[in-house]
Amino acid sequence: MINDIKKFLNEDQDPKAVEKISEKVNDLLTNGETVEYIAVQNKPAINISPDSIVLTNKRILFFRSKSFGLVMDFKDYLWKDVAESHISEAILGSTFTMTAVSGFIETIDYIPKSQARKLYQYAQSKEEEMIEYRREKELEEKRATAGGFTINTQNEKPEEPKLQSQPEMPAEDPMETLMKLKAFLDNDLISVEDYETKKKEILSRM
Repeated sequence: MINDIKKFLNEDQDPKAVEKISEKVNDLLTNGETVEYIAVQNKPAINISPDSIVLTNKRILFFRSKSFGLVMDFKDYLWKDVAESHISEAILGSTFTMTAVSGFIETIDYIPKSQARKLYQYAQSKEEEMIEYRREKELEEKRATAGGFTINTQNEKPEEPKLQSQPEMPAEDPMETLMKLKAFLDNDLISVEDYETKKKEILSRM
């Protein structure tokens, strides 16, 4: 609940506009939610029912006056749903633009430059928090998908290829070898001395 609006008048906000917005915001605050900043539009000509932007620790709210100030419409976005925000400065004030994660864009113009810069500073700090929040959430989802286990393959040794065992050569039949050796002798391919020497070797292994 907003008990003291003076802290929201440091950048020349319209006191009546801040008081009116405070009454609306008090009815919208949730448990543990606090207002951090209020920026009020300042149109160069008629500024009877200015639009406003309210920043809380949980969300950003855009208030727009309708029906000549008789109706106050608002849209709010949780900080986790805000993708980015930026300001563009001109001679008569700044335009504050917020882009939601869904792609929807909210814009309010004629925000005094000092107020727009405060909006931007706070929004940037919340965006940094939400980047870390989304990163942690993404990691949790990946862990859940993996069944809660973290797989680390950095220190694993590559599996060494298994060597195929060479097939054993069948033992040669001594009798067949002697027959081949005799055929070599008959065809004068080896001498008698070689034949006798080889024959003795073969017979000794039998």
